[in-house]
Amino acid sequence: MAPPSSRRSGFSKKAQYSLFTGYLLAGAGALLGLALLALSLWQPAAFAPLRGVASDAVTPVATGSAVARSGSQGFFESITGYFNAGQQNADLRREMELARIRLAEADAIKAENQRLKGLLALRETETKPVTMARLVGSTATSGRRLAYLSAGASQGVLPGMPVISERGVIGRVLETGRHSARVLLLTDSESVLPVRRAKDNIIAFAEGRGDGLLRIRLVNLGVNPLKVGDMMVTSGAGGYYRPGVAVAVIAKITPDGGIARLVAEPAATSFVAVEPVAQPAAVAELAEPDAPGAEAAPSPAAAASAPTAEE
Repeated sequence: MAPPSSRRSGFSKKAQYSLFTGYLLAGAGALLGLALLALSLWQPAAFAPLRGVASDAVTPVATGSAVARSGSQGFFESITGYFNAGQQNADLRREMELARIRLAEADAIKAENQRLKGLLALRETETKPVTMARLVGSTATSGRRLAYLSAGASQGVLPGMPVISERGVIGRVLETGRHSARVLLLTDSESVLPVRRAKDNIIAFAEGRGDGLLRIRLVNLGVNPLKVGDMMVTSGAGGYYRPGVAVAVIAKITPDGGIARLVAEPAATSFVAVEPVAQPAAVAELAEPDAPGAEAAPSPAAAASAPTAEE
């Protein structure tokens, strides 16, 4: 017959002692746990050293698991980024193009603000402009250089009046309509303007060449004192232009003067100021009516072909 699966403890002293010892240890552990819980509630900082030791013990394991976790995340992100790189590059290129466009627009607005400030500065000079207007067009032929102004006789514009931008001289009014005017540009082959070098009184004439440049011809021939980079300004001779307005910069030296580039490019100018004729004598000459037995006042076209009478 098979032995029973379990025996009662009462039949063995050793089993009874073992069971009693287990109960005793369990009770002691419970009491110790309650004591430690009460101590932790009463003095929380008492177990700080033990917590530090436990934290130091598990830190290497936690660090290794964190490194492994970061590495796995980076690996999967690399795979995902590889498949999304094409779309991201396209988006970045599109954003860069938009940023370049916005930057160019900002530069254009900055330049326009500078031009408008220059025009406002023209209003603050002693010579008050007759009107401010826009250059709305120009001729396309190579010989004649004319521009069209969005202001005319109704705004007080008269033939012969200087047209000035924020940078310098553009030309002078040749003909006027009621709400528009035609401007003879400095680069026109029929335009002649008395000028002088800005730093001294070397006088010359600025003649239009019809190709966007000016020919500077010295009045006193001899040793050419001009140098590349010299600034030429209006001399005030003739009475039409007030003196000291920038005209051109010498770009090339010739035996009788030089070739100059305009300071105020009409193609890059949007708004201009129409100023009154500087000298009263020139104004009277423009306004003088024809009289019997007297010479007729020169017309704008005749004045354009006669520089000495014009300027």
